[in-house]
Amino acid sequence: MKIPMLDNTKRYTGLYVVDFGDHSGVGFTATEVAELLESEKFAQIKVYKIHNARPDGTMELKGVRNETFQLETGMFFYAADEKTACEDFKRLTAIAVVSAAPARAKVSVAKMSEKEYVTALIYPAEYDDEFSRWLLDNAYRTAGAVQGGAGYVARYYDAQKEILDQRQLWAADSFTQLTGAELLAATRLAMVR
Repeated sequence: MKIPMLDNTKRYTGLYVVDFGDHSGVGFTATEVAELLESEKFAQIKVYKIHNARPDGTMELKGVRNETFQLETGMFFYAADEKTACEDFKRLTAIAVVSAAPARAKVSVAKMSEKEYVTALIYPAEYDDEFSRWLLDNAYRTAGAVQGGAGYVARYYDAQKEILDQRQLWAADSFTQLTGAELLAATRLAMVR
């Protein structure tokens, strides 16, 4: 795979390189990659996330399974009582007010049983590293157990529970998302951004 040398490399960290087979494109967002993968024409592309872009134009890439862009994953913060769980929920949603979430996400607080409550943070799986970093950077901590992963999301959706509160978090996109014809045209470019 041939990748062009980049200027302003820090800007590309967190974006994606797409290998189309006969050429590659640098600078796709996760949303754009997900849209490409939904089409029959691009179902077999190879996707790499840019983890580190150096000033000399080189990059560290990590392969990402295409299925990742079709999954939700999440983190589940458990509490033994409703008051603690609601406080966890309020702190988590308050973070999003001062520091935008890395991507759209759902946050809810639910009563699972008389002695088990959970604050659930559910988001697209391709943003797993970013959400972990976001929580760490904002010093989000809880007293109870924490679980995470796509399997826990499915179990949470299927579980009998009482939703006490829920919110939608939105990302502050730093890039205008390409869609439709614009995105299709970008698949022919070596550098999307």
